[in-house]
Amino acid sequence: MTRVLAAIAALGIGAALALSAAAVTFSAEELRRIEQHSPLPAPPPDPANGMADRREAALLGQRLFFEPRLSASGRTSCATCHDPARGWSNGRPLAVGERETRRHVPTLWNVAYGRWFFWDGRADSLWSQALAALESELDLASNRLRIAHTIHGDRDLRAAYEGVFGPLPDLSGGGRFPADGRPDPDHPQGPLDRSWSAMSEADRQATNQVFVNLGKALAAYQRRLISRNSPFDRFASGLRQGNRAALASLPPPAQRGLKLFVGRAGCWLCHSGPNFSDGEFHRLGVPESASFSDLARLRGIQLLLRNPFNGLGSWSEAPAASPTRFLPRDEHHGFNEFKTPTLRNVADTAPYMHNGRLATLEDVVRFYSTQAGAPSSPPAEKIVRPLHLSSGEIADLVSFLKSLTGEPLDPALTEPVRNAARPPSR
Repeated sequence: MTRVLAAIAALGIGAALALSAAAVTFSAEELRRIEQHSPLPAPPPDPANGMADRREAALLGQRLFFEPRLSASGRTSCATCHDPARGWSNGRPLAVGERETRRHVPTLWNVAYGRWFFWDGRADSLWSQALAALESELDLASNRLRIAHTIHGDRDLRAAYEGVFGPLPDLSGGGRFPADGRPDPDHPQGPLDRSWSAMSEADRQATNQVFVNLGKALAAYQRRLISRNSPFDRFASGLRQGNRAALASLPPPAQRGLKLFVGRAGCWLCHSGPNFSDGEFHRLGVPESASFSDLARLRGIQLLLRNPFNGLGSWSEAPAASPTRFLPRDEHHGFNEFKTPTLRNVADTAPYMHNGRLATLEDVVRFYSTQAGAPSSPPAEKIVRPLHLSSGEIADLVSFLKSLTGEPLDPALTEPVRNAARPPSR
């Protein structure tokens, strides 16, 4: 009780009166942790992408995001998996682009705050993540030459591109730029690799520049998908400002869940900070398919280091700022570890976990409570321990997690561009 009184005194008279109206009593340490989770600041800059916060680049990226002609079949777009109506995921256990994958679709909510991308962190920037998806056989299954020709051959797309990045290279005629091609280290001397190798170095570099520019435009758009001003944020503001009315933003069950989150349950240890994620990788012991062993972060590091579009490469505008400089090269690091997702808008992004094995938030909290499921090898981290929550505590935590749903985006951001002349507001 002494610590609680000290915390109230530190908050000031107005905040103390507000706190006295809360349904739950928080300790000084719990109050400190709550304060660390809100408000959500402006997104950090992306020094590797000079177009990251340019409105015209974001508008081009939005056009590309909903454009199925960037895929091999002409039927799949980024929005196929990252559906704005399904929390920027797909509402299914696994991603299904041109083919079904073995992992769940991570939401795009608040990706502007990320340091690593994909469940295994095999990209260190949002723009290089976009490039990987465009050429992945499981996602859009296209290639950089085909995509460049698509942009070049469409009057509106070409005008939108050149309005941001300047003239495209002349891809017509002469056979200098084949219809399809890209480096293909997994299939050396395959048709894509042969077409690519037959080009001059200057033409390969010109194609790569177009490809990188498109990735940076896609990133500029996705940086605008931010969840703000949730009921939890309003409650946290009420604590800070002594606003008793704002405390009603969080009903008593959600307040009890918040106390568990920052207290005994220890959820805040990994779901930390205003984005409710430490941005790092953890081994939780989530059951895997008996027929598939996911190397997770271990494989992700290998793929990242060999990627010419990583933050240390020549296509980055700030190699010195890349987090990849500090990556461990230990071959055992990261085995069976997956990235901590944001919890903002988590109620809209079911199912859950890297493989979509848990259907509901109740299932997720119950998993952490019991650690039920097949043992992982190596075992889950020591920080992950059974919580032995009661059914009421599980319901309270779920109520709190639902309180992390922010205000809706401007609808103009969630659909294909209708008017290229005026970008939607953030």
